[in-house]
Amino acid sequence: MSKITAKNGLTIFFKDWGAGQPIAFSHGWPLSSDDWDAQMMFFLGHGFRVTAHDRRGHGRSSQTADGHDMDHYADDLAALAAHLNLNNAIRVGHSTGGGEVARYIARHGESRVAKAVVLVSAVPPRMVKTASNPGGLPKELFDGFQLQVAESRAQFYLVAFSQTDFMPDLRRIEVPTLVMHGDDDQIVPYADWSPLTARLIKNATLKTYKGFPHGMPNTEAYDQRGPARIHQILAH
Repeated sequence: MSKITAKNGLTIFFKDWGAGQPIAFSHGWPLSSDDWDAQMMFFLGHGFRVTAHDRRGHGRSSQTADGHDMDHYADDLAALAAHLNLNNAIRVGHSTGGGEVARYIARHGESRVAKAVVLVSAVPPRMVKTASNPGGLPKELFDGFQLQVAESRAQFYLVAFSQTDFMPDLRRIEVPTLVMHGDDDQIVPYADWSPLTARLIKNATLKTYKGFPHGMPNTEAYDQRGPARIHQILAH
């Protein structure tokens, strides 16, 4: 299997297929790079190089008990980008992966990022409800999630998923960005997420898919209206 070793010794599994302009995919919680296979095969067949990784604590990467925060996730992306020499890459992130992409760009810059970033049903700007984010979901909801999985590794990274504030990250993104979201998303409700994300990013385009759920890159993978056709971004 293809893996790199991060600074603290843990290993990160990745897939790297094809040649051409790279498209790098970041998966949602609690999935793995396998969640992107349909999209990766599509773009591989259209002449792109496609990469995806298993986030630390997920899939075939190290099942570590620490480092489950967006800074570590972003640093792992940077290490992968350097190892694979990804330049002019299109970054695609779904759900938690969207937050990972936003933090990566804010923390490591845009030197390796192409003209387009895609955030699909993404958790930014912030999941949890606070005084500054009144449209968020109650913290009690996420506390319940953590209690239900208290005996599994998920207890370590649900906080990164639910309580990270991405607003400063979004304001730092300058490359053209496509924000995609279904209006029937029951995990990251559309109304208080993607419209605000699109307003916070300087050069963003919001595409809304009527009736599509949170997992639309898979559930609607062959719907002609869009999520499998992320190649729209290439003309964006």
